[in-house]
Amino acid sequence: MTASTPNRYTGRFAPSPSGPLHFGSLVAALGSYLQAKAHQGRWLLRIEDLDPPREVPGAADAILRTLDDFGLHWDGPPVYQSRRYQYYQAVLDDWASRGLTYCCHCSRKSISEAGGFYPGHCRTRHRPPKGAAIRLKMDNPVYGFDDRLQGHIQVPGPLAEEDFTVRRRDGLYAYNLAVVIDDRDAGVTEVVRGADLLEPTVRQIALYRLLQAPEPGWLHLPLAVTAGHKLSKQNHAPGLDSKRAGAQLWQALHFLGQQPPPGLKGAEPGLLLDWGLAHWNQAAIPVQAKIELNRADISHF
Repeated sequence: MTASTPNRYTGRFAPSPSGPLHFGSLVAALGSYLQAKAHQGRWLLRIEDLDPPREVPGAADAILRTLDDFGLHWDGPPVYQSRRYQYYQAVLDDWASRGLTYCCHCSRKSISEAGGFYPGHCRTRHRPPKGAAIRLKMDNPVYGFDDRLQGHIQVPGPLAEEDFTVRRRDGLYAYNLAVVIDDRDAGVTEVVRGADLLEPTVRQIALYRLLQAPEPGWLHLPLAVTAGHKLSKQNHAPGLDSKRAGAQLWQALHFLGQQPPPGLKGAEPGLLLDWGLAHWNQAAIPVQAKIELNRADISHF
C-alpha cells in the first residue's frame, strides 16, 4: 500500500466480505465516493477480510462486481487486510518491546460480570502469551472528537479508558488496530462511514497518536435502520440488485439529503453519479445518526 500525495484528499470504502452489499453499504460507499471526488481526491477500496470465520465464500469478488455495476470505480488496486498481517504484527512487536501491551486471559463472561468494561485485571500479572489476547495499555485516553457532520462526540469514560484488545485470543488482529494502520499507510485524509462507528473512533484516534501519525478528519453518515435495527448482513438486509442500480443509487442520494430529480430515477449509474458529483452538498446530509426506513420500502430498493 502506497501513501497518497501529501495534502491530497484521500478517502476510502472498506466493506467486510461477510455477505453482499446492501442499501446501508451503498449509502456509505456513495457518500464516501462523492465526498472524495468533490474534493478532486482519490477513493480507495479495502476489503476487510480480517475475520475468516465470518466471511462468505465469493463475497469479496461479488462486492467488487457490485461496485463496478453501480459505477463506483475505485482508484488503484483493492487492498486486502488478509495480506497485511506482517504490518500489524510489526506494530505489535514494537509496542511489546516498549512495554505498551500485555497478555490477557480474562473471559468475556468475567468482563461482563465486572461491568462490561475490562478492569485491567491482567495489566501487571505477566500472563503467558499462549492462548492470550493482547491488550494495549490505554495511558492516554481520548474522550471525544469533532465529527464534520455529527458535531462534537463525547464517549463514556470507561470506554475511553479501557485497555482494549489489539489481537484476539484466537490470534486474529483486532479491527481498531488494522483499520488505523491501513488508513495511515494509505494516507487517508478523511474517513467517511456509518454512524455505528462513532464510539470506536476515540480508540482509533488514540492509536493514531500512539503511532505519531497524522489524524484524518471524520464524517459519520446516518444509518439506515428498520424496526430499530441498522441494515446489515447479520440482520438479513436485502442485497443490492445490479439490474436496478439506477433506482437504488437515486434512493441513496435522496437518503443522503441530496435532491436528485424524479426524472433521473432509474437512469444509468453514470448519469446519477455525474449529477451527484455536480450537486454534492455535504451540508444537506441529515445530521441524525439513524434514519428509520419502512421494511416494505427496502424490499423495493
